[in-house]
Amino acid sequence: MNREAGAGLPSELGLLADAAVAKFLTRGMQSGHEKPPLVALRKASISLPSSEARWSIAPIRELLDVAMERFDERPTEADGWLSPRLHATLRMTRAEAADSRLWNFLAMITAPDYVVWRHKGSEIATASRFSGPHYTQAFARLWWAAELFRNGDDYGPVEVACSVQDVLNTTMRLDVIDHRPTAIAIIRVLEELKRSNTSRLGDRVNALSSAVNAAGSTLLYDVMAPDQPVDHDALHDWIAEAADMAPVPWDRLPDGPDDGEVSEAAVNALVPLFRKLLEEAPTRLRKKVPAPQEQ
Repeated sequence: MNREAGAGLPSELGLLADAAVAKFLTRGMQSGHEKPPLVALRKASISLPSSEARWSIAPIRELLDVAMERFDERPTEADGWLSPRLHATLRMTRAEAADSRLWNFLAMITAPDYVVWRHKGSEIATASRFSGPHYTQAFARLWWAAELFRNGDDYGPVEVACSVQDVLNTTMRLDVIDHRPTAIAIIRVLEELKRSNTSRLGDRVNALSSAVNAAGSTLLYDVMAPDQPVDHDALHDWIAEAADMAPVPWDRLPDGPDDGEVSEAAVNALVPLFRKLLEEAPTRLRKKVPAPQEQ
């Protein structure tokens, strides 16, 4: 662990309210020129309901230090490496991950230096990178990218998703992405585009995302491509294993929860439709699609 960054940190994660972030976040912190007021922030935070190994700060902090070292000159490339490893280290249910206070604590107390390093750009890291929706907040976006795009215990699709920033900036905002076959089918089409060296890949992803979302308002993807029920027992077993798990590997993908793969038949039912939607998207939808340029 980076000694300077880790100085004064508690041993476990906690919860920090949005109001506390609004009170203490300054432009100096957003630019990296000021250190966060750790004493005041810790007083404003509360403990998690239970003390468990999975909430330990040390392995998370180590992951972030390794990411900043490995991707020192290319921060955007850290997403694909860090997303699955953060998910496999910080094991929790979707309900737990939906609590913005956990992500606030990570960004303001555990690793504000990472937020600045990854999202500062030419000036400052925006406030939404410290406290914001799941598709914008610096750590929530990585955890949820892994959760939404993994295929059971396989994080391979997550690496593909994170290789194009528009997937995180645009596709993750869509309601239809909660349907697992839809998420995997989008990644399959993206893989095809990458293999064919398609130009303006980000524009293509935005167009595809908008087209899939618009069509989903009239086409019921879960009827066309039924998803298999998630094995919740397997998920909870995976979470329980956090008490004795070794650190995640750095040079190969970790294993996610073995809670059931997406049906290949379901994915194959959607991929041809999504190809067609993309072919039609440039004239029908692309001009309506915003192309976020956030770092």
